[in-house]
Amino acid sequence: MLRLFKFFSLRSIHYITIAAALGLLALIYFGGNTNPPKPREAAAQAGMSGRGPMQGAGQAPVRQEASFDSILASAQKALPQHALGELHAVEKDFTQLHDSVKMAPLFTHYAQIWQEHKQFPVAAYYYSLAAKLESSEKKLTFAAQLFLELGRKEHSATVQTWEINNAIHCFDELLKVNPNNDTAKVGLAECYFGTGEAMKGVVLLKDIIQKYPEHIPANLMLGQQGLVSGQFDKAQQRFQNVLKNDPKNMEAMLGLAEAYKGLGQNQKALELLEKCKKAINNPDFSKDVDNYIKTFK
Repeated sequence: MLRLFKFFSLRSIHYITIAAALGLLALIYFGGNTNPPKPREAAAQAGMSGRGPMQGAGQAPVRQEASFDSILASAQKALPQHALGELHAVEKDFTQLHDSVKMAPLFTHYAQIWQEHKQFPVAAYYYSLAAKLESSEKKLTFAAQLFLELGRKEHSATVQTWEINNAIHCFDELLKVNPNNDTAKVGLAECYFGTGEAMKGVVLLKDIIQKYPEHIPANLMLGQQGLVSGQFDKAQQRFQNVLKNDPKNMEAMLGLAEAYKGLGQNQKALELLEKCKKAINNPDFSKDVDNYIKTFK
């Protein structure tokens, strides 16, 4: 990702690469499914298979995915001895329970130990188990967003696949609890664009825009999808809609500049890019923009 990326917030738009758009955004390719967690007995009692929603869907190619066992084994190696002792103590408590509802606090405690030692993928998984057991909108939101954020930053493609698959599963569960949660729909759409299931993402975002035509995150994401699909006229409309309500939105300005370029309106694109340079006022950003402008000739 180019230095350009560092100088402004992309809010919820982290899922897409537009090579011609200054290297702003990174496309995350995901797929596959997840594996059961440990403690296995407790998860089985809780009715948690841990399988992701992509298996057998037939809508996108299944991509190689890390197993939970491999993620867990790697995380265990990084733990100090006292942390392992804390985890074992919680595992003993699991063996004494047969009521799945009562397992939720233990899963949360288990997750907190992993989180304290910066083993976030494992922590996220156990947070998600607790959230699913309680059908808690707040906790499902936390787990889904944690998985999604991990996926955005993950360097390993196979671990990324596992993380985003879990994000999809959590968002799905969240929307069962509250079908009107638009933030969850935006997050789920981001995941679907990454897995190659673009139409699923488009349907979710259009559902939001039908109710709230000026919804900024949904318009931004649809605009970026328009750039990727080469529908520059539609992308232009989305970004202009954002700027109508948020004139200083840098994502929309840069996206609109790329849409103008795609439509052959280079002068408009150049004017917007110069405006972005002034707004950011950073030499490194300006240098990246200037290098990009050279590709116009």
